[in-house]
Amino acid sequence: MPTIGWFEILIVVAIAIIVLGPKDFPVMLKKVGSWIGTAKRYVSDIQNEVSNIDIEDENNNKIKDKNKIDE
Repeated sequence: MPTIGWFEILIVVAIAIIVLGPKDFPVMLKKVGSWIGTAKRYVSDIQNEVSNIDIEDENNNKIKDKNKIDE
């Protein structure tokens, strides 16, 4: 997987300033930051749900195993 270095980021920022203009650039940065934050929260929520499902499944298996032993 390719990595993005500081030089590539500088080129993207320079092009964005030229295309958007210096007035709209900070507004766009705020929007992009908001989108990234939303995406991170969404991924984090999914990871937590999967983790909770895994923990519940392990607990159910332990209960089933204990019930089989008691019989």
